[in-house]
Amino acid sequence: MHQESLDYLVIGAGPAGLQLGQLLQAAGHDYRILESGGTPGTFFRTFPRHRKLISINKVHNGTSDPELNLRMDWNSLLSDDPDLLFTRYSKRYFPAADDLVRYLADFAEAFKLDIAHDTRAVRIARDEHGFVVTDQRGTGHRARRLVMATGLTRPYIPDVPGIETAEQYPEVSVDPEEFTDLRVLILGKGNSALETADNLVETAAVIHVAGPHGIKLAWNTHFVGHLRAVNNNFLDTYQLKSQNALLDGHVQSIEKDGARYRVRFGFSRADEVVKELVYDRVIVCTGFRFDASPFDEDCRPDLVINDRFAALTPAYESVNVPGLYFAGTLMQQRDFKKSTGGFIHGFRYAVRALSRILDERHHDRPWPHRPLTAEPARLADAVVERVNRSSALWQQFGVLGDLIVTQPDGTARYHEEVPVDYTHGSELTRERDYFTVTLEYGPDHDKVDPFDITVRRTAQNSVDDAFDASYLHPVIRHFRDGGLLATHHLAENLENEWDHPDVHHAPLAAFFARELNPEPASEPAGTGR
Repeated sequence: MHQESLDYLVIGAGPAGLQLGQLLQAAGHDYRILESGGTPGTFFRTFPRHRKLISINKVHNGTSDPELNLRMDWNSLLSDDPDLLFTRYSKRYFPAADDLVRYLADFAEAFKLDIAHDTRAVRIARDEHGFVVTDQRGTGHRARRLVMATGLTRPYIPDVPGIETAEQYPEVSVDPEEFTDLRVLILGKGNSALETADNLVETAAVIHVAGPHGIKLAWNTHFVGHLRAVNNNFLDTYQLKSQNALLDGHVQSIEKDGARYRVRFGFSRADEVVKELVYDRVIVCTGFRFDASPFDEDCRPDLVINDRFAALTPAYESVNVPGLYFAGTLMQQRDFKKSTGGFIHGFRYAVRALSRILDERHHDRPWPHRPLTAEPARLADAVVERVNRSSALWQQFGVLGDLIVTQPDGTARYHEEVPVDYTHGSELTRERDYFTVTLEYGPDHDKVDPFDITVRRTAQNSVDDAFDASYLHPVIRHFRDGGLLATHHLAENLENEWDHPDVHHAPLAAFFARELNPEPASEPAGTGR
């Protein structure tokens, strides 16, 4: 007999699964979350291995505005309950992972979310009614639509002969005394690799950190997944000649020789000179990937980026499996290493956007909006108010944007936090003029040392140079039928306050006047088109 299908099955009760569950529940949809562990947030019971999060937790920001405070709170999930803020669980700027585990459990309990714990999805199939997820006990769970919120759970292992003999980041000991006077090779140049290296600085005789690419520093690229300052003490030991080193190049092979390892390494900076290096321990810290193994062949999602992620549409749906959606860090395929989709402070907003996409697509509920008169000054008022306060646009820079859609009757609809790629070609904008509102860095922001005072920076509050700004600033674009018509940049401001009447508001109102009226504006916007 056919079991009645739920509206949604969500796989994984980590931050994304809990966030989506809370939103689905509030919307009145039938859902269930399947969680392999005994409590929410199982991943964070193990990772990061050294138990310090790199997601900031700034409690004291000088404001009581909850929206502004979320700009500096990278761990809270979204809700209307002020008690369910992570800042109530820790005062540490880089908090302990165990505090996040405790917070996630409380969030799930506060909303009485429907979670089936100790339920691992071992097979995912599809039939005419939707999806069937079979757990380890042989029980089938059915839903019309499936959302994967599992995160990246399997180590990503490069194709190197002999790498299976090395130790893996998820299992290697974190006791530095076990590495006393040993020569250690760490593969990878991200936070897990450098976190591991920093842990061994006091005890290991020699530490080499190796990878094919140079170190990328988060403060330079503005991608928070690149190496964070809290994990870069090892770089200091390398540059000050403390027997440690960064190796740029490719590991060609790893051979276990008794108690030691022989590693053949091709150096990129030395014309691919190959040397054999000897180590006592080799640790692989090369990241994680999505586990697609439970899917039957006829509903297995296409994978991209070295098979680490499922390929997604702008609606966070699998490109080849209709009805299969993705939430959480898996959403970062849409903004890989460009914005914050891989982290709670980014994907909590993307998950909220996904819930609105699901409502719009499957439940005949239009994207929330507020009406405005399409007068230049009123539109400028709305934009200035939002960019000076929004946490979603701040965190998901360049990815989520507010959307202003003009109507034939002289009004406009103001939609908040729409994925920019989703706006083009969607029902929201069909046969309409529309404006997107985003916060963005300049296109070459990662190519300039931000601490080099000899490098020219756009002057603060400079209207004429606003289009050339490298630092985070608002960008408003005018589209018709997906085609870009014009762009306006609001001037940089050190305090991120884009509300000066003459510097920010007046040029923006002039931009709207010019774009809404085919006649030339009475005064130029001064920021280029």
